[in-house]
Amino acid sequence: MGTETSPIEIRHLTGDRFAVGIRGHELVVDQPSGSDPGAGPTPTELFVAGLGACVGFYVERYLRRHHLPLEGLAVSVEYEIGERPARVTSVGIRLALPAGVPSERLPGLMAVASHCTVHNSLEDPPEVTIKAESPEDATA
Repeated sequence: MGTETSPIEIRHLTGDRFAVGIRGHELVVDQPSGSDPGAGPTPTELFVAGLGACVGFYVERYLRRHHLPLEGLAVSVEYEIGERPARVTSVGIRLALPAGVPSERLPGLMAVASHCTVHNSLEDPPEVTIKAESPEDATA
């Protein structure tokens, strides 16, 4: 059985802007419009960023576990969007590793990086269910 998680709450603010509440943290997602970059990342950017951050987290843990340097670790993510249906069609992740990471550690590091939770979820997609509730449902 899976690990129980806290609910993530999303509520509409204005226009295309939503507040996302996660374990007491709040961030804003938005859609850019014209020259206005929006008040936060788009939901798609957040999705791709989540993958990159997850890879970075797993790499950091690998480096720490093997007593390797952490300073300078960075992750860069690029992605492409396709149409019909609208979706992320490709993601490229580049790891900038700290100086002093020996090349013999790269196969293990790459195995760990490619098996982070978000990447695993893309490889074996979760079941997604969407239910709609109207205000009348709450009072019934």
